[in-house]
Amino acid sequence: MRTTSAEHGSVDAAALERTAERLRRERIVLPTFAQLASPELLPRRVREALPGVGPDDAHPLNLFRVHWHNAANRVDVVPVPDHVVLPRELTGVDARIVVVLGDRFPLIGAHKVLAAYGCLAPRLASGSFDPTRDRAVWPSTGNYCRGGVAISRLLACRGVAVLPEGMSRERFAWLERWVERPEDIVRTPGTESNVKEIYDRCKELAADPSNVVLNQFSELGNYLVHYLVTGSALERVLEALLEKEPELRLRAFVAATGSAGTIAAGDYLKERLGALVVAGEALECPTLLLNGFGEHNIQGIGDKHVPLIHNVLNTDVVVAVSDRATDRLGVLFGTDTGRAYLARRRAVPETVIAQLPSLGLSSICNVLGAIKVAKHYRLGPEDGVLTVATDGAALYGSEREIALRRYFPDGFDEVAAGEAFGEHLLGCTTDNLAELSSRDRERIFNLGYFTWVEQQGVPLADFEARRAPSFWTEIREDVAVWDDLIDELNARAGVLEEP
Repeated sequence: MRTTSAEHGSVDAAALERTAERLRRERIVLPTFAQLASPELLPRRVREALPGVGPDDAHPLNLFRVHWHNAANRVDVVPVPDHVVLPRELTGVDARIVVVLGDRFPLIGAHKVLAAYGCLAPRLASGSFDPTRDRAVWPSTGNYCRGGVAISRLLACRGVAVLPEGMSRERFAWLERWVERPEDIVRTPGTESNVKEIYDRCKELAADPSNVVLNQFSELGNYLVHYLVTGSALERVLEALLEKEPELRLRAFVAATGSAGTIAAGDYLKERLGALVVAGEALECPTLLLNGFGEHNIQGIGDKHVPLIHNVLNTDVVVAVSDRATDRLGVLFGTDTGRAYLARRRAVPETVIAQLPSLGLSSICNVLGAIKVAKHYRLGPEDGVLTVATDGAALYGSEREIALRRYFPDGFDEVAAGEAFGEHLLGCTTDNLAELSSRDRERIFNLGYFTWVEQQGVPLADFEARRAPSFWTEIREDVAVWDDLIDELNARAGVLEEP
């Protein structure tokens, strides 16, 4: 199972020449995966030019901001990724729950722009995507297709977003500003959990050979960019915490599975630091937990199937969180009334409250999953649980309005804030959590057969190859190959060498 012709040792020389010419004309330079993992490695000329570029500008230099080391202003670079340590006053547990903030990413204010680059850059560098001819098709439930459209525009090629029509109004408003043509927004039936409908539409689009579908659920670039870039970013956060608290032990990494890109960082942390890998999902659609199905509103989590790039047999725990909790806590964290309650009645530090706008719905899901894990394992003050805030609350203003009408028809006052806090934070329990046995892992792995082999036509041998731990360790060698190809393409374009 491979993603680019480069992995087979073949390169389309004619497409590469056209790509280099496009990069030369548009003055585009591609960052390597290593540079995104360690921004101190960025070329000097790039570092000097970046402060003059706005983080939301459609400027190719913003490719070099597709990493976790952006400061809160998304212009400056920080040595340790921005994060917040949630205190007992908010979580109700002694364990240190550490949330790394993804709304620092450029262009879309969410970390999916990293996944999009990780999927497209290797194809460009190998000549398997020709920006002068091909259209990049980005199937997702919201942030990934926005990231893909943004990356496409920065790379001077055309991007097509495919997403459910029921996603938040803010997502569509952003896409309408960024796509090349209105028809480049393709709406499919349903909402967050209707992933198969996205696949079906992409199959239709793929009938046109100029449409290249970059399916985040099956593109190994998504896994690999998060393994290296997100994994190393989280490790730096932990190292910074250890300087102040040497006794701190990393016990677990929690990530809602979504496309299973982010959870790849768990493989990195497990290998290096022994962390448990915890997969989160929506209780209303407990696919991993119970082979279940349903609909939910934790936007950012794809479900009803097991992503092809999920290293299931390395996953230790599955935890399910209700969208009732994420919707109601979204109101608590996202309103002045809610934040005032947390400050006055719960003594949550102002420094923590100031970071709550960085938590979108799937981010709150991750936090609740981390609390469940801390309670289940009875973790103490010397134990740490790492997770990520994949995007911020700015993308969910319309969803908060819906939640207010649905859950708080009489208004959201201090009493309502206390009820939400009590039910979903203090009342967060250890139900709907499973420590995975070998048999459980095999069950979840086998569930993927129906999506990928029967529906999507993945060869059975390629599907089965993913059972071996060696599969996942060996594909990591591709990153160095990709970086070499990126360097060669940049040299051929010659933009960095220009006076």
